[in-house]
Amino acid sequence: MAAPTPNKPSDSFSLHSISQDSAVLINDDAAPQAESSLQQTGPLPAPAPADPVEPQAPQGDVHDNAQHEQDDPYDYVSDSGFDSGSLLGDETDTLASSIMNYRIENGRQYHAYRDGAYWILDFAHHMYLLTLDHKLHVAPIKHPQTILDVGCGTGIWAIDMADQYPGATVIGTDLSPIQPEWVPPNCHFEIDDVTLEWTFPSDHFDFIHIRELFGCIPDWDFFFEQAYEHCKPGGWIEIVEHSVQPICDDGSMGPDHFFHLWGKTVVEMGDIFGKSFTIWSESKERMEKAGFVDVVEVTYKWPMNGWPEDRKMKNIGRWNQLRLHEGIEGFMIRLLTQVGGWSVARAQVFLAEMRRSLKEYKTHAYLPGTVVYGRKPLHK
Repeated sequence: MAAPTPNKPSDSFSLHSISQDSAVLINDDAAPQAESSLQQTGPLPAPAPADPVEPQAPQGDVHDNAQHEQDDPYDYVSDSGFDSGSLLGDETDTLASSIMNYRIENGRQYHAYRDGAYWILDFAHHMYLLTLDHKLHVAPIKHPQTILDVGCGTGIWAIDMADQYPGATVIGTDLSPIQPEWVPPNCHFEIDDVTLEWTFPSDHFDFIHIRELFGCIPDWDFFFEQAYEHCKPGGWIEIVEHSVQPICDDGSMGPDHFFHLWGKTVVEMGDIFGKSFTIWSESKERMEKAGFVDVVEVTYKWPMNGWPEDRKMKNIGRWNQLRLHEGIEGFMIRLLTQVGGWSVARAQVFLAEMRRSLKEYKTHAYLPGTVVYGRKPLHK
């Protein structure tokens, strides 16, 4: 029997309901032979049957990197005025000019490219492709017929999965209808609030995918109970999340570094709002509590900028730096002012300090993350 529906906060605000900008996709052409940054605490699943569709590079003011691409597939994006490992330039002038056409709404600027979409989520999608060596999932699914993408955002993962598994029906759900109209015929999107009781049939999905729902779910145990109820016996669930608290392994981030204050503040805001930002470290335990078996946790790291010497990790760090530098206002301003009660001026000073800290390459900080997958038993 399904668990009772939890009390839902009166404010429908969540990270996925913030108005944000559009997708900015630059093809890094990461080499699949590069050393993986993942650390796994279980058996390595079989690779995905096919490579996902590569994001297309927009045309812009980028130097001729043809030879450099051939020499270093992880390190060819043009560098900036900050240092040799950054995607940021003077006012991020390395971004394509077609994306830098803005419209004004409610006193904020929004990108015109794929107008209205959650562009930060599409940034993250590209980063996950780099992190997972171009795999769309880690769970060892085979010939899935029904796939659910919970909190699908722009729908980019669901669309790629529909292309990779043309025999499957892929459903993406989100609070906002911001997905594109032209999608593969086996891909469908629905408006749904997954914090409530799910309306899908029981024992229905071969694969349930969850990614970057931190700060969105008020009751994770109830959420995983719903996923268990609607997953087929023998079907798989996978959740991909990362921390919001930067950490460091080599002592280069002192106890007074701003990153500590940043992480502490975001987690506290989530606690006030009643929607946790720490699910990345809790997924395995909560999944097992819901009844899933053969649960495997895979860890990864996202550097805060391009400080690593490893080519793949440097490139991921560059993307993370750009994602955070350009996205923290849309990500945080409402959380700080409406949940935290901060003034806009105080919030802007806080965000400016974060942008400044993102340019410090002497600080070897990163965001830890996890990919956790598990299977529903054949017999309840």
